[in-house]
Amino acid sequence: MTAAPTRARGGSRGPKGGPVDQQTVYRRRWGGLAVLIICLLVIVADNTILNVALRTLSDPVIGVGASQSQLAWAINSYTLVFAGLLFPFGVLGDRWGRRRLLVAGLAVFGAASALSAYSQNPEQLIAARAVMGLGASMVMPQTLSVITNVFPAEERGRAIGLWAGAVGLAMAIGPSAGGLLLENFWWGSIFLVNVPFVIVGLALMYLLIPESRDENPGRPDVIGVLLSVPGLVLLVYGIITAGERASLADWDVFGSLLLGAAVLVLFLLHESRTSEPSLDVRFFRNPRFSVSIAMIMVLFFSMAGIIFFLSFYWQSVREFSPFIAGLLVLPAALGQMIFAPLSPTLVRWVGPRTLAAVGIVIVCCSFVFYTQIEADTPLVLIIGFFFLQASAMAVVLTPATDAIMSSVPPGKAGAASAVQNTVRQVATAMGVAVLGAVISFNYRARIAPELDAVAGRSDEVGPGALHTAGESIEGTMALSRSLGAQGEALVAPAKEAFLAGLHVAALVSLCFGLIGLVVVLVWMPRDAVGHQRDAPSREPEGAEGTAGTEEERPHGSAEEHPRS
Repeated sequence: MTAAPTRARGGSRGPKGGPVDQQTVYRRRWGGLAVLIICLLVIVADNTILNVALRTLSDPVIGVGASQSQLAWAINSYTLVFAGLLFPFGVLGDRWGRRRLLVAGLAVFGAASALSAYSQNPEQLIAARAVMGLGASMVMPQTLSVITNVFPAEERGRAIGLWAGAVGLAMAIGPSAGGLLLENFWWGSIFLVNVPFVIVGLALMYLLIPESRDENPGRPDVIGVLLSVPGLVLLVYGIITAGERASLADWDVFGSLLLGAAVLVLFLLHESRTSEPSLDVRFFRNPRFSVSIAMIMVLFFSMAGIIFFLSFYWQSVREFSPFIAGLLVLPAALGQMIFAPLSPTLVRWVGPRTLAAVGIVIVCCSFVFYTQIEADTPLVLIIGFFFLQASAMAVVLTPATDAIMSSVPPGKAGAASAVQNTVRQVATAMGVAVLGAVISFNYRARIAPELDAVAGRSDEVGPGALHTAGESIEGTMALSRSLGAQGEALVAPAKEAFLAGLHVAALVSLCFGLIGLVVVLVWMPRDAVGHQRDAPSREPEGAEGTAGTEEERPHGSAEEHPRS
């Protein structure tokens, strides 16, 4: 009988902390991946499911009567805590145990979901969403690091492809599931639905996922971890607030951005000088690592705002129900599910640089299409480009994620996963903020004359209502509904103003997509490079002792492969 070709890298542990049988780890690896996908689905889907419930939550009768600002912070409180704590929990997972952090994070997320479902006012909802972000930040980095430590090199690309496909699926099913729940149940059901999935995930986790950690973590980098949290929180807060206000002029906005950037610079300086860093900046010398990080950042920045504001296109411009709007996102999930697992095979056929370049070109073509989208554009055409866009993203991001995770020692997988996820979150927040500001600026400029004309004909429209109506297409539509027949004159101009802003935002996204293409063509290695973690020494050049002795054993050692 042949020994199972696997290693529980970084020191696997059984339920009671003892070494776990490696044959068992190998046999259960795909079941463990299914558990990780459950964790991903519940966390990622819940972050998108809220978008379709904003109108319901704003209603004082069937919702909680949240204002536009409170709705924004119901979303942003989650994002702020999530992005700020991803890196610390990735590092702590490497030190304390990845399954331990998964269990704790999933339990916190489930409890906070129940609290969100039964919130009595917007303030309670915002606080509960922040706690959900805390739980999600404990879970997310561990999913990739567990995959990296359980799957052998020949299967890791496929496993990460399924992981990426699950992320895309969760982003797509969130709106459709949310719309279905809202049509049949009360608004709290969109949060309460998380609880049974959390219970199933917790029950299966102890059976299918082995404990793993860095067996030689060295001294804790307390200063580095403490610097990363305020740096990321301040930066993300500044980005989100700038997007909400469509301005950098307020002192708290530019102050947060400058202070956050300064703290992160201090963090990087500290990491480059300390003997045992939580993030070894020398990893960025590897072009596979650094170019992949740059690709993820550029693509998520350029796409996040477009995808976010397409939901307003479906509901406000095309006037579809939340459920139908959610269903129209499913083709994107199909593209992710098909092409994410196929991307490792495509990399072997054409090489990473060619594949990445082709994928980015397809994404850029979708941005060109969005610059021409109108209120009567055929649905088949929009869905087709949305499918191509999501498929191309999957083709690019799956090998990029694999490259990041395979470029670092197994003991630092949590930190690498956290860096990748943090970059995605920051880029997403920046994309929504910057492109949202672009859309808002264009929208206000175009709708202002129409609002002034309506205000001149009606005494019911005060300065406050006029300002709120000019902030977004939803605000204008709400004013139109409140004015009855007199407000119908605002509907067509509001749609035209929104589409004009969306066209400019798509053009900005196109520019950033082209920057990503240049990065790939100039700096990305032409050929796929073998996984560094599978070499006898996996330390970056000049690094000392961060991986531990288990990670430095070459394949085939008696201690690494179980005998049978």
